[in-house]
Amino acid sequence: MSVSASLDESSVVVEPGGEAELPVQVLNSGTTVEECRFEVVGPCADWTTVEPETLSLYPGATGAAIVKLRPPRSPRTAPGEIPLGLRVVPTSEHSETTVLERGVTVRPFTEVTSELVPRGSNSAWRGRHKVAVDNRGNTPLPVALSARGATERAKMAFEPTELTVPPGEAKFATLRVRPTQRLWRGTPITHPFQAVVTPRTGEGQDPYEPVVLDGTYEQQAILPRWLPRALAAAVLVAALLVGLWYALLRPTVRSAAREAITPQAVESAVKQGDKESGGAQDGQQGGGRQGASGGGGQEGDQDGGSTGPGGGRSRAPSDGSNAEPGEPGGPAAPTSARVQVRDAVGGGAAERTAYTVPDGKSFELTDIVVQNPQGDAGTLVISSDDGQLLNLALENFRDSDYHFVTPIQVAAKGKVTISVSCREVGRPVKAPAPSQCSESLFLGGKISATKSNG
Repeated sequence: MSVSASLDESSVVVEPGGEAELPVQVLNSGTTVEECRFEVVGPCADWTTVEPETLSLYPGATGAAIVKLRPPRSPRTAPGEIPLGLRVVPTSEHSETTVLERGVTVRPFTEVTSELVPRGSNSAWRGRHKVAVDNRGNTPLPVALSARGATERAKMAFEPTELTVPPGEAKFATLRVRPTQRLWRGTPITHPFQAVVTPRTGEGQDPYEPVVLDGTYEQQAILPRWLPRALAAAVLVAALLVGLWYALLRPTVRSAAREAITPQAVESAVKQGDKESGGAQDGQQGGGRQGASGGGGQEGDQDGGSTGPGGGRSRAPSDGSNAEPGEPGGPAAPTSARVQVRDAVGGGAAERTAYTVPDGKSFELTDIVVQNPQGDAGTLVISSDDGQLLNLALENFRDSDYHFVTPIQVAAKGKVTISVSCREVGRPVKAPAPSQCSESLFLGGKISATKSNG
């Protein structure tokens, strides 16, 4: 072999991002001029060069080249001893290639970056942040996380408090900032704080300065600023509604209530409360007696009144007129009647009960009160000779009243009918279960005598 080479035997330690040199000696022991080139092989080949790349040597001459090591400052540059191979290839005789081998030590390094996301938070209860720790070194890096505030008005806590970040990777931790006192209303309070990321370097490595991140948490009031204005506006609207009620609606409602509740209606309801359908029959009989006595017989003269179709009493007019209430030419007399109907479940056809206007009279119906005391389920229909007045579902009510500004005219011998189709019998609270549905109808209005054509 005419060409021989050797590497310097001294140890080589290189810092990632730095540079180291390793001399190489080449001897031409042949009798002719020889040129050789250098090739680096192994894990170091990507970041190692030889200067010059070729040497031309005379017979018996010696030449030198420099192997330059430049490992990049990257997480991919592994620390520790890395094998280096140098191939010396003569250009005239490739078969006489010389391969030199030795080890190169790459030192570990630490590089940490960190970020607080978001830097500022705002809430009435707590602030929530994320701390990202990025290891840009070439060894796994344990870090300790801590936080400190500018004042004692807020408490801070990390979760977790320690992280181990592999080379070239990033990990996250949660930082919560909680105020020590609640702010119910007023100007928001700003709490500044610092998050500290402290790397823990291993033996043989220089200590790394902690990374300090500044952040803020704005504590907002629990009650929003617009709440007092909204409450004031609500109070003003309520006052306007109350004023509208007293000015417009209340007089109308009270007037309608006074017209609907008469002494005759109360007396008739008390007398006929225990009867099922006696109200309609008593009204017919009372009208017959009045007609037989000429509109004001002995029964009417005893107490100065007359008997209406529902069995109630009507007072005589106080305007000096000789006509009795309900007589032709006289004022219409208030009257009331109560009608009750019962029906069993699955009874087939609907059960009906009716109130019949006495012969020679006409009835102006102004008020209807429907009662469902048991809470039955089914259908209730109220109709007159002119057609259906109401169609109600029993399960939707217990008591329901209706008042008509324009009276419903029911002629003599006309009927107001209540019809019930029972689907399910209700059960009153703390009472025995009834066997059938039971509903009642209370009618209120004015009755007057019809004028004869003769």
